[in-house]
Amino acid sequence: MNKKYLDKIEYSKILEILSSFAVTSVGKEFALNLNPVSSLEEAKMLIEETTESHILLYRKSSPPLSEIEDISIYIKTLKSEGSLSAKALLDLGHILKVARELREYFASDIDTSFCKILSQYFEGLYSNQKLEHTIFSSIIDENQIDDHASSNLFHIRKDIQKLESEIRQKLNSYLRASYIREPVVTIRAGRFVIPVKQEMRSEVNGFVHDISSSGSTVFIEPTAVFDMNNKLNSLVIEEKNEIEKILLNLTAMFYPYIEDLQSNVDLIGKIDFAFAKAKYAKEINANEPVLQDEKSINLIKARHPLIEPDKVVPISVPLGKDYSCLVVTGPNTGGKTVTLKTVGLLCSMAASGLYIPAEEKSTVCVFDNIFADIGDEQSIQESLSTFSSHMTNIIEILKSSTSKSLILLDELGSGTDPIEGSSLAISILDAFYKKQSLTLATTHYPEVKNYALVTEGFENASSEFDSQSLKPTYRLLIGVPGQSNAFAISKRLGLSDEILEKAMSFVSSDTVSVEEILKNIYEDRKIIEKEKEDVLRKSKEAEELKILLENQKKVIDIENDEAVIKAKEKAKEILLDAKEEANEIIKELEKTSSKSKANKLRKDLNEKITKIDTVKSLDTSSHILLEEIKIGDFVKIKPINTEGKILSLPDKSKKIQVQVGSSKMYFHISELEKTSKTISENIVTHKPNSILKTDSVSPEINLLGFNVEEARLALDKYLDNCVLAGLATVRVIHGKGTGALREGIQKYLKTNPHVKSFRYGTFGEGEMGVTVVELK
Repeated sequence: MNKKYLDKIEYSKILEILSSFAVTSVGKEFALNLNPVSSLEEAKMLIEETTESHILLYRKSSPPLSEIEDISIYIKTLKSEGSLSAKALLDLGHILKVARELREYFASDIDTSFCKILSQYFEGLYSNQKLEHTIFSSIIDENQIDDHASSNLFHIRKDIQKLESEIRQKLNSYLRASYIREPVVTIRAGRFVIPVKQEMRSEVNGFVHDISSSGSTVFIEPTAVFDMNNKLNSLVIEEKNEIEKILLNLTAMFYPYIEDLQSNVDLIGKIDFAFAKAKYAKEINANEPVLQDEKSINLIKARHPLIEPDKVVPISVPLGKDYSCLVVTGPNTGGKTVTLKTVGLLCSMAASGLYIPAEEKSTVCVFDNIFADIGDEQSIQESLSTFSSHMTNIIEILKSSTSKSLILLDELGSGTDPIEGSSLAISILDAFYKKQSLTLATTHYPEVKNYALVTEGFENASSEFDSQSLKPTYRLLIGVPGQSNAFAISKRLGLSDEILEKAMSFVSSDTVSVEEILKNIYEDRKIIEKEKEDVLRKSKEAEELKILLENQKKVIDIENDEAVIKAKEKAKEILLDAKEEANEIIKELEKTSSKSKANKLRKDLNEKITKIDTVKSLDTSSHILLEEIKIGDFVKIKPINTEGKILSLPDKSKKIQVQVGSSKMYFHISELEKTSKTISENIVTHKPNSILKTDSVSPEINLLGFNVEEARLALDKYLDNCVLAGLATVRVIHGKGTGALREGIQKYLKTNPHVKSFRYGTFGEGEMGVTVVELK
């Protein structure tokens, strides 16, 4: 897209901010050179790259990136098979180190199967740990080679140290003499010398290498150490030659990997850039835009990314479905220009693979170009007036734009005679409409908004203005043309009624009528908007109440079933007591009456008790029967909608001990349902370490008091443990509060690969303060 027009909507400022989130100079370069694309498929790939890095950022934190040097000069040296400096070799070693750490980061225990694009970057990195180790073990820093870089270097340095020690020891015998200025051995021109007083220089037989600035001291190399200094200098030359040989050998190790090194720099930059996009999205609380082929946009609660979050007013802008030209009117400083720039910026950001600061499900079309005529471009050098400058731009846009272009025009037709200006504005907008371009224009001309009122394919919008406070609210109202507030503002500021009445008399009755109609429309629209908000709020409350009542009904049904069962249990207990008494009576009867009569009484009583023993619940297809209960079987626990393992047979009150995660709880038989899972299936499904881990994983996590980022990190680790432990359903406690934590958690759950589905808690589960998560 044309940089000239992107600059008008301040796209370059977005890139500057984006580049600040990159760690490497290569990543920053990618950010600063980012351009919107005109291909839908290409834009989707760029967005997918951002999405993958966005998910990884939350699951694994930031990748281990650090600055890497520009190696273009090093590559030329390698290609010519030259020798590199110690610093250059350390820089290449650092690139191998960064590549290795990035590969390890990506290959860690978190699932990365969803990364189709980033996997190509990470897995394409070349790492060579042996070469990396050789470089860092041979070179201490850019000025020092390790003694063990070669065996020859080690022996040379050992000889140097030994000879230096002998020289110092020899010279120390001179230091106690009266002709010594200071009792120290020093070095001049690479040779060991002693400081001798000028007036006593003849006392020492040797060579003068230096004189102090005051002339009072001469530095003499005694003839006794002359040969030793010569030998030392020879060893120093050998050391230098050996170091050059070592550096050449180390450089040669990189010759086969020239292309790998170049590729590493490019891939590290791409990874850095991808995560810079994710970090920027996080910083401005942006969401993934829905890219579509249909030529329309629908920005929901969009925010200008360069305005401070506490000052920006969200706007919603639909364009392209019911109309292709939107005319925005309203007072100066009312946000009209900000509206144009917001739309242009967000569309260009989406086409660049960036998340946009708007609500989820905001849709954006990928345009072949975004044209903008915004701002005062009066040119003194070219003798162009403001009007001429704008017309030059518009003529160029008319020539270059297509049906797939987005046109942004600020104060269309201004800077000239109002009658001619408004006529030109209408004609230009009509030309873009016939071209089928999507157009967003601002104007002050009533003729233009009147044209938009009656012309198909056009729609009015206005920047809301509070005539009481004389301040704009910056809200965008679609379908309502802006009012002329000049008279109202002037009156509020204290202009006399006489002057106002005189001014109003110059306005035609038709204009007054239109203004009055617009005022009525405006007031009606505000009432409708308020009523709409009330309806939506009440509808949401009604839906929540419906869910609550349905859940309460379920609980009541369960309680009713339990009441029936308890009543039958009570009856059984009474009969059991009666049976004991009857047995005592029958024993007595057996002593005095016929045995057949006694046996008949006992048989009748046993039959009545058996009937109660075999009573089933209302839903026999899912409830568990007494005779079906086996220790070790798995059952579904209806009140908490999760599975557990039976640990005991029913007690007298028909309660069974069930293990759920690490907890052991008692449930009534009526609260349990059959499940097809068996012990053997559970063992096959999970690894041995997973079964062990079940004992330590709770079926719920409490995130109260966490911020959204802390909660996501804790929840990510917890869900991984739950999957390893084989838990099917878990509860996430986040409280009701403002809803920010709940929304952040549920937004994260949509992206977690372990999550099958989630819902709010029902009555008795925590309702809106709890999210119940079903795992895959």
